[in-house]
Amino acid sequence: MKKKIRHYQFGAVAGFVALHLAVLGVFFVNFRWQYLLLMLFMYVVRMFGVTAGYHRYFSHRSYKLNRFFQFAMAVLAQSSGQKSVLWWAAHHRVHHRHSDQQPDVHSPGLRGFWWAHAGWVISNDYDAFDPSLIRDFGKFSELCWLDRYHWAPTALLGATIYLIGGLGAFLWGYVLSTVLLYHATFCINSLAHVWGTRRFDTADESRNNFVLALITLGEGWHNNHHRFMHACRQGILWWEVDFTYYGLRVLNWMGIAHELRGVRLPHSEAEAST
Repeated sequence: MKKKIRHYQFGAVAGFVALHLAVLGVFFVNFRWQYLLLMLFMYVVRMFGVTAGYHRYFSHRSYKLNRFFQFAMAVLAQSSGQKSVLWWAAHHRVHHRHSDQQPDVHSPGLRGFWWAHAGWVISNDYDAFDPSLIRDFGKFSELCWLDRYHWAPTALLGATIYLIGGLGAFLWGYVLSTVLLYHATFCINSLAHVWGTRRFDTADESRNNFVLALITLGEGWHNNHHRFMHACRQGILWWEVDFTYYGLRVLNWMGIAHELRGVRLPHSEAEAST
């Protein structure tokens, strides 16, 4: 079988590498505890945008938002620098339709760890997406605008942090937190299909992993998610921490998020999972 040629745009690769090299800048500015706290805050808030926004809302529609908060969630998600919500969700839906099969865009078993982790994101093989996969959200003009200018939310955030806090705040609060966000998110595509346990016998290689759940606010319960992909809650058992779900419960209490979809566990599977 002929090996697939993978294409990389210089701009995408250069930007990705430059951002990682810029992380070294934290060693050349005076350390302040405020910088560390800012980095943690920006990581957690934007990780919530990734998990609650890109993933559970736009990819799986596991709860509902009105149009204003839908746009706000899209902006928050895109502040992480992981392209548009339409692009992200369309490719993620392909992943679930063909998980760990040939059409899967990021299967580590089929395409290798690097490609599954980050290679597919920075290549130009998947720059485009099939609009028919995301018709439900593609009908909103503001989301289409965010798709065309997907870099705007993250660029605006980075500029704001720099203008308010200076170079040190920018390096810690934006650059370092963004790189950490990248790799924590990418680990779900790569490590969560290689490292962990399997509660459910799904047709893919998804795994549950406590460590990944901690650093991604609950996304590490990946085998649970592949069994119940439309559920808003991914940590099924009481000890399976799912901070994204807890946050969405708060938004539900505030009247922002509605109709959180639950896990409907058949009796036989419920017994097997205890």
